[in-house]
Amino acid sequence: MGAPQQRPWPVEFHSYRNDDQWAWAIAVAVAAALRRDLQDPGRARLLVSGGRTPAPVFRALAQAPLDWERVDIALVDERWLRPDDMDSNAYLVREHLLRGHAAAARFETLTRPGRSIEAAVADANLHARRAPGIVLLGMGEDGHVASLFPYMRGLDAALASDNAYVAVDAGGCPGAGPWPRRISLTPTGLAPAHTRLLLLRGQHKRGVFERALAGSDPRPLPVRIAFTTPGATLQVHWCP
Repeated sequence: MGAPQQRPWPVEFHSYRNDDQWAWAIAVAVAAALRRDLQDPGRARLLVSGGRTPAPVFRALAQAPLDWERVDIALVDERWLRPDDMDSNAYLVREHLLRGHAAAARFETLTRPGRSIEAAVADANLHARRAPGIVLLGMGEDGHVASLFPYMRGLDAALASDNAYVAVDAGGCPGAGPWPRRISLTPTGLAPAHTRLLLLRGQHKRGVFERALAGSDPRPLPVRIAFTTPGATLQVHWCP
């Protein structure tokens, strides 16, 4: 299948025949970006998303022979759950990415037992003063990205925030499931990254993304921030 019709957005579309080819291609791209960042003194910073989509990518990336001791891994968003809860994004990262070579990376969770959501957001914004080099985004079937859901309460404020992370209430948004309280990256937090990837699987999500490319208003399709936020070209990686 060919690439989507060209749009006036900084987007490059990559399609693959199957899940394995897709996962390894993304892992190679992320590893290459990390390797470039690690050529400089200091540490590299990678933000990753949760959900079901990225797990095979994480397992492939974990095998990359990098200087993982100098890599900080943080989350794009998180449900308001303990980091050891099986439904948390932190749990997914620990199970699928922090293994093999990548077990040496430093992982920053967004939640911690005994800490309020306001304190968690303050800590996330403190860490975000070191801008991420690479951000891996996913997209829900409703077009949400990070924990920014279509028309959720406070969406406009989150989109306009000067902070990299905000607390959100996605109550009433079907895509949020039973976890309405969340912490989410904002466009401000996304903008500094030099490498921006969106991971998509399935025909339905491709159709949603095609619709997103036809406009710029992020309220009905928050995934639009992935290509309307000034900065790096969005690299979209899709397989059926």
